[in-house]
Amino acid sequence: MKDTTHHAHAVASRELTPASDPWDPIKSLQRYGRHTLTSVEMTVSNLCNMRCEHCAVGDTLVFGEPDKMPLPLMLKRLEEVERLETISITGGEPSFTERTVKEYIVPLLQYARSRGVRSQINSNLTLDYGRYELLAPYLDVMHISYNYTSAEDFHRIGFGKSNHPVARETAARLYERMIDNTRKLVDGGLFVSAESMINFRTHLDIVEIHRQIVELGCSRHEVHPMYPSAFAADLPMLSRSEMATAVGRLLDARDESVWMLFGTLPFFMCSPDAEERALVRRLAGAPNVTVRNDPDGRNRLNVNLFTGDVFVTDFANVPAFGNIKEDRLDGVFKRWLDGPLAGSVNCHCPAASCCGPNLLVKDMYFREQDFRLRKAMTD
Repeated sequence: MKDTTHHAHAVASRELTPASDPWDPIKSLQRYGRHTLTSVEMTVSNLCNMRCEHCAVGDTLVFGEPDKMPLPLMLKRLEEVERLETISITGGEPSFTERTVKEYIVPLLQYARSRGVRSQINSNLTLDYGRYELLAPYLDVMHISYNYTSAEDFHRIGFGKSNHPVARETAARLYERMIDNTRKLVDGGLFVSAESMINFRTHLDIVEIHRQIVELGCSRHEVHPMYPSAFAADLPMLSRSEMATAVGRLLDARDESVWMLFGTLPFFMCSPDAEERALVRRLAGAPNVTVRNDPDGRNRLNVNLFTGDVFVTDFANVPAFGNIKEDRLDGVFKRWLDGPLAGSVNCHCPAASCCGPNLLVKDMYFREQDFRLRKAMTD
């Protein structure tokens, strides 16, 4: 029976293509004429066996955690979302405990599958394969981080914020397990999407990282610039020029048979910089390449399953807009959209299929810019 369901899952997963990315808020914006809640992300764990130096939620990681909200309440709030199309499950490491996998993650994935909703889990894939095997029949996207060219890289990056020394041999075993688990899931038909960040460590190695991701058989390579925030605020920051150079180098050398998804890029068709506009045009015309608009606050909310608090993102310093104990998610989303902070980044350029910068990118590079007053430029 397991093989049959896994095969059915694999068939469904192949429907995710560069032309069909249900996480991109441009899709719902075009369909409904305004930003609409179609995606819910749930933080199900603040436990993790790693302490990556770049982790966006590292400040929330703990060594013991309280009980979560009752699962029926979360399922009720999902059922109330009128236009739900995707869910994402994140942490910490969501699968850190087998209990969370069995009592929360699997039922959430089963609910999504029964409703025809796409699902994604963000995992480091370093734990026992049996945990991921439990999820695979119901999961659409296994999203992993891959910012390494070797076990040494994995050790340096993956335990860069550890508060105690981690032996190189321990890290190397986890690295090999991640590689092995990825291959097993790929061989079983699962859609594995490997995300790499462009940052001070990876920008010169990004082509080699891509080569290894392709060699692992991943269906998609996601690429995002790293914006030093929260836990990672002390890391060196690349200039926009260095980011653009790394993106160009990757486009020159990539395997065009593999879907490459870029996100949270600080480059726009309304930029006064001709080279940045040229890069945006190159990305738009490259085969098997997409640039995803950021879902956070556009079509997605994040629910913290420990407190019930509802956020527009799981890592920005923006307070909660509600709580699932008393609020419907569609109502929370409307409250956010009607507020001044959402208004400050609520621009849409149909000519470029662009929703503008997210809060983090705007704060980092465009604090004084009002994107609602800018227009796409054609050279």
